[in-house]
Amino acid sequence: MYSRNELNVAQHYTQDGFEYESVRLQEHSPVEYAMMARYLDRWIPDQSIVIDIGVGVGHYAELLAQRGCKLYLIDIAQKLLDTTYARLKTANLEQQILGVLQASATQVVGIATAIADAVLLLGPLYHLCSLEARQEAVREAARILKPDGILIAAGINRLAYFRDLFRNQPEEAAIRQDFHRQLLQDGNVDPEHAPPLGYGHLTTQAEFLQLFALEFDPMAIIGVESFSAPFATTIQTLAPEEVEAWMDLVEVTGQTSEGVMMSDHFLYIGQKKDERSASQ
Repeated sequence: MYSRNELNVAQHYTQDGFEYESVRLQEHSPVEYAMMARYLDRWIPDQSIVIDIGVGVGHYAELLAQRGCKLYLIDIAQKLLDTTYARLKTANLEQQILGVLQASATQVVGIATAIADAVLLLGPLYHLCSLEARQEAVREAARILKPDGILIAAGINRLAYFRDLFRNQPEEAAIRQDFHRQLLQDGNVDPEHAPPLGYGHLTTQAEFLQLFALEFDPMAIIGVESFSAPFATTIQTLAPEEVEAWMDLVEVTGQTSEGVMMSDHFLYIGQKKDERSASQ
């Protein structure tokens, strides 16, 4: 049984949010896509068993399938699952799919314990609006990972909302004062105030790190876009060698505290704790 929040998210990606999600990485967030491809390649070995929770339209699933990874595809929105499956089938990669499951990140029913080398949470944690639900999603990721398995999870920087509002609709600050007080308190947004995201949760670095502390040992906390965040589409105007030079700089600076705080997305990479350390 899904919560109202989860039903709202499924509806968002079945209706208004689907078109934007279909083109988001290529047209609006090319730096995010380029950097995530690097990190997935670095942290997930070829031939791994990967559970992709929150598949979007399948960009990252396709990259992993191309490297021989076997995939379980999981999402709250059936339309996103269908789109991802079709993407892999078109690329002649459907044989890499171990299963397709419409489910919440908080309760991955049908997935056995300790079967995955890696779990991706590259979306659910910024759609689960209660702390309890986000904690449940992290516990589920730990449950389905093998010992020493890797979690790669994304969160949205809370300050990115204010930066974009200041740039695009500065007159809204006075109108939205009550909402902004609430946002600073709980981090939650809605379709009225954040139409592309819909119902979502924007986090802080400290809150995001704390979310994983009981189940995982941190391996890295990364600012995905670093200094490029407000200008990500600039790379679409550059020659390939120029793109690579800039992406090298984004990667290096995204590992600094300054780069993390300038980013739209925080990326957490953690290793599942062994049972003894997790119980302490």
